[in-house]
Amino acid sequence: MTIMSEPELEAHFDFSVARDRRIEPRDWMPPRYRESMIRQIAQHAHSEIIGMQPEGNWITRAPSLRRKAILLAKVQDEAGHGLYLYSAAETLGADRADLTMRLITGRQKYSSIFNYPSLTYADVGVIGWLVDGAAICNQVPLCRSSYGPYARAMIRICKEESFHQRQGYELLLAMMRGTKAQQDMVRDAVNRTWWPSLMMFGPPDDASPNTAQSMRWGIKRHSNDELRQRFVDMAVPQADRLGVTLPDPELRWNDERQHYDFGPIDWAEFKAVVSGHGPCNAERVARRQAAHDEGAWVREAALAHAAKHQEAPRD
Repeated sequence: MTIMSEPELEAHFDFSVARDRRIEPRDWMPPRYRESMIRQIAQHAHSEIIGMQPEGNWITRAPSLRRKAILLAKVQDEAGHGLYLYSAAETLGADRADLTMRLITGRQKYSSIFNYPSLTYADVGVIGWLVDGAAICNQVPLCRSSYGPYARAMIRICKEESFHQRQGYELLLAMMRGTKAQQDMVRDAVNRTWWPSLMMFGPPDDASPNTAQSMRWGIKRHSNDELRQRFVDMAVPQADRLGVTLPDPELRWNDERQHYDFGPIDWAEFKAVVSGHGPCNAERVARRQAAHDEGAWVREAALAHAAKHQEAPRD
């Protein structure tokens, strides 16, 4: 075998990425690529796990057995997404326990959207429609991400997220056909969630330090602003069909651009929430800490069982 030098390995890596070839765990990769992938996958995994909380609070209060079963299945899906993604991060050498501690101690972030409260049952539908809808816009291109395990995990995740989005929209349609109180709940939830859902795509391109490099490496396929525009273009006709008005007086169709124009986003609010000062930051992390502590005996039992199994004589 010919031993390649580091410049040759990097040239081969760049060649593979330029031709849309997948990078696999055993392939050589630049340290910065590995670090960037771990950061992105971990943030995504944390978001799925924390994202169980706003809806999980409504499982026991769902208005029917059917709605309860739907919501329970969705929260289960989100737990599964987190597990897929933590597993993908482990293929890069990350340690799942370390990633959990980084989340709990604030050294790694999760999506800002989950730091807002779910005040009524209508929030369950709006999370499905807007939050999962934004997630789909952001995540479908990740099915073509340059890192193989991440891209393959995203295929299943996106299929399930698409189903969640349809479930949320169906719930809102049912509520908008109901009483005035139900309609008011939907409108209130939409008004509270619209702007935070636009923030889900991250800061504007000129203030996003990692976007350019991630696109060169094929980790991302579109910039934050491109994905945000795609989401707005998708959501406006759906809002019209639903019968709700989105809370943006500047929202209008632009014939020249063939896109919807929308008003300025409050980036100061975004920075505050990402920095840990949102309405529910402390509550979300505290609940995750409690779940981690309460599950310690399960992890210890699993390790003891694995050790016992390993020591057992084999026939």
